Amino acid sequence: MNIYFDCDYTILAMDGSLRPRTREIFSQLIEDGHKVFIWSGVGMRTKDMERLDLMDLISGIFVKPITEFENGLDRFNVHPRPDFVIDDHREIVEAFGGVHIEPYYFRAAEDGQMDDLYQSISDFSETGKSVHRGFKSPPDME
Repeated sequence: MNIYFDCDYTILAMDGSLRPRTREIFSQLIEDGHKVFIWSGVGMRTKDMERLDLMDLISGIFVKPITEFENGLDRFNVHPRPDFVIDDHREIVEAFGGVHIEPYYFRAAEDGQMDDLYQSISDFSETGKSVHRGFKSPPDME
């Protein structure tokens, strides 16, 4: 699957720190055959991904549409299409399917969200479903 992660408050805290276990989960997703993409509603986040030493795990970085999501894919030349979205904003998850994740505002060693997220992605990849409380099926699967 093409898995798109938001930046601010999804994998990055306010101080720019990376959510615990993000690198490990990205690596595991790639090992499982998925592709990891980064997008953000505030612009290209290449410098942040370089600073966090994640570029070797990322298949692409895009501007994320924050309204008119479908049209935004074309407007911002987002390709390939997201199969699964992880975001702290529910609306974009509802538009494409994926997981609405608890916001990550402050650095926290015991966050635990990434392991739950990995399980949700694995479950969805295998069964088309997930029990994660933030999971939303893609519109074409409802």
